[in-house]
Amino acid sequence: MHDLGPAAHEMTRLVTGVRDDQLSDPTPCPAYTLGDLLQHVRVLAEAFTVAARKEQPAAGSEPPPPGDASLLPADWRGEIGGWLDQLVDAWADPAAWSGTTWIAGFEAPAQAVGITATNELVTHGWDVARASGQQLTLDDAALAPSKEFVAMMSGPGSDQMRGDAFGPALPVPAGASLLDEVIAGNGRDPDWSAG
Repeated sequence: MHDLGPAAHEMTRLVTGVRDDQLSDPTPCPAYTLGDLLQHVRVLAEAFTVAARKEQPAAGSEPPPPGDASLLPADWRGEIGGWLDQLVDAWADPAAWSGTTWIAGFEAPAQAVGITATNELVTHGWDVARASGQQLTLDDAALAPSKEFVAMMSGPGSDQMRGDAFGPALPVPAGASLLDEVIAGNGRDPDWSAG
């Protein structure tokens, strides 16, 4: 069990810092504009909250649809922040980390789902920061679950697990920061910039 609060609160800060005129800007996710990415963050915050509560949606757990900026509500900053707060509260319950739960169309160990949720917040927080000209600020303790996630996804036979969601892990130079290691492990170029 770990605290999703630092990564979620940093995501909220970054989302709040996005200007309306940036929603059509590119992101490190080649298929997503910044608006598409923000809508994806809103959906994943809800999905991982439901997973922490061990609730299976009435229609069943399904992989999320691609992010779509046209689906952002008028108060997207407030709504995303609200779901991120619920996410933190839900994963603060020790019961969220035990047994199994449902996410993205399958049942999985709750511990792994919680680690994945943190990695989503860290990686997409970095995406939002880079795309909007902000800086992601997390200490090594907040990045530790993402490092664990990258290790899970980088072992022998992990290509199928990476699927289309993650590019191949990229090399980083000796002495790279933990954040750069995590970002490269998620298949992103730590030197990416919008311009």
